[in-house]
Amino acid sequence: MPKTFKAAESFHPGEYLGDELKERGWSQLKFAKIIGRPVQVVNEIINGKRGITAPTAKAIGLAFGTGAEVWMNLQVAYDLHHAADPDPAIAKRAKQAAA
Repeated sequence: MPKTFKAAESFHPGEYLGDELKERGWSQLKFAKIIGRPVQVVNEIINGKRGITAPTAKAIGLAFGTGAEVWMNLQVAYDLHHAADPDPAIAKRAKQAAA
C-alpha cells in the first residue's frame, strides 16, 4: 500500500491572497473590482470562510499574472490536508475485487 504524504502544516489560500494584496497595496474592495467579484467573496476567501473556485482562480491568476493553477493548487493542497482519511479497508476491498 503506497504511503501518502501529509504536510505538517497547510495554510488556507486566502492567507496567500491577503499577503499578495498587501504587497501590491491593494484593498479588498479594489481587488474585488479588478476581478469582478463581490467584495464579500474576496473577504470570505481571505478569512478562510470560502474556498477558491476554478473561475475565481482564473480571475486571480489573470490579475496577478500567476495563472489559475497556482491558486487551484493552493486550494487543493489545503482541502486534501483537511479532508478526513478514508477507510483503510478500501484498499483491501479493491485488491480483493481485482483478484
